[in-house]
Amino acid sequence: MGATDSADYGLLSPAWAGTRAADLTGDRQLLQALLDVELEWVRVLAGAGLADPEAPAAVAAVSDASRYDAASLAERAQGGGNPVIPLLADLRAQARAQDPKAAAAIHRGATSQDIMDTALMLLARRTLEAVLADAGRAAAALAELARRHAATLCVARTLTQHSLPSTFGLRAAQWLHGVGSATQGLRTAADNLQLQWGGASGTLAALTLAAGSASSDGGGARPTAFDLTARLADGLGLVGPLAPWQTNRLPVTALGAALQDFTAAAGKVANDVLLLSRPEIGEVSEPRAAGRGGSSAMPQKQNPVLSVLIRSAALAAPGYGMQLNAAAAAADDERPSGSWHVEWQALRSLLRLAGGAAEKLAELAEGLQVHTDALARNLDAAGPLVVSEKIMAVVAPLLDDGVPGRGKEIITETVARSLSSGKSFEELLRRAVPAGALSDAELKSVLDPAEYLGEATALIERITAAYPGKTPA
Repeated sequence: MGATDSADYGLLSPAWAGTRAADLTGDRQLLQALLDVELEWVRVLAGAGLADPEAPAAVAAVSDASRYDAASLAERAQGGGNPVIPLLADLRAQARAQDPKAAAAIHRGATSQDIMDTALMLLARRTLEAVLADAGRAAAALAELARRHAATLCVARTLTQHSLPSTFGLRAAQWLHGVGSATQGLRTAADNLQLQWGGASGTLAALTLAAGSASSDGGGARPTAFDLTARLADGLGLVGPLAPWQTNRLPVTALGAALQDFTAAAGKVANDVLLLSRPEIGEVSEPRAAGRGGSSAMPQKQNPVLSVLIRSAALAAPGYGMQLNAAAAAADDERPSGSWHVEWQALRSLLRLAGGAAEKLAELAEGLQVHTDALARNLDAAGPLVVSEKIMAVVAPLLDDGVPGRGKEIITETVARSLSSGKSFEELLRRAVPAGALSDAELKSVLDPAEYLGEATALIERITAAYPGKTPA
């Protein structure tokens, strides 16, 4: 590449660089989406008798993004504030060389915002297919982890400290709960991507005028402007809207919110893996891959890079979401000035971040190494106090001696004595319990972490049944 090359390869964005999402959201792919919208509209017009029947073939012949100079289009876009205007000039010129009548059909009754908004929805639909495939892989792998480790004991942590006994299977199931729910949100967003088509000011005036000369259907009725836009939406695989949404930007913010939710759910998994893979905890390890995780200065390190990059995506996404919401709130008149323009890069960035996070999360979940020896060691380190909640509920009433609350005070004092002296909490508790009130076997049951797991198994079953994930064919 020459010195003037300004393409964004993602050197500063390793969370999405080199991913399928990056491939699907590049300038050439956006350019192709713009061309695809223009071409499909010509097909609709020709089908309604509003354009020469040969026009679609002529426009199709020149609707390959490789025929156009993206750098030149970007530079010339400054003249009108968007890339559709210079692209339209180039497209018409190339179509005219194929068939002079074809150029007249291009963009008839449309405006730049119709093409741009619809192309971005088309770009999103294509990208979300890849994101959802990777999200499905991640969900399937998390479900498998949850089932495999349903009975693997570990210590739960609240506010970074040991709390109660749990299982690693439930931890993985809760990861799945977040990822699965967010994936459903993405799927809903993908199924509701809307065509935006309103003409110059959202009234469909030019299209209504043109529709008056359209060919009638078999029943003798001419298609209306709404019929034509419905055909366009169907041809592009988008949802036909109730009305144009030129200044009602909720279709954009809804998509942005779904993308943010997914990166947040993926970020939760990454945050936990980063914590649990610390050497002093050592409960999990990321899957190894050649050339990944090394340090330029400390060769002994194996950095959890997948989780680092997923977390970076989760931290970056809310800023772009805020940008979309701010733009929607600032939309003015019948075409937003500036706030519309600021959406484009923010939406593309969210698609890239979600795509990068999904791809890396799938690899992380499929290859995550769970170290059961470390799980057991850390649970043992928590000691019998990890079931203190159960002790308070079962043993404290036996120590009240007619004074409500006295038993809890005795338990608290026993805990403090054990911690300060290093003496066995079980032995101290045995001495505190009145003779005959609790057998040795019953006391051991009270102190056994495996017997204080609540509905962990049932929760795993409920979550994995709700979000089974999808493995690639």
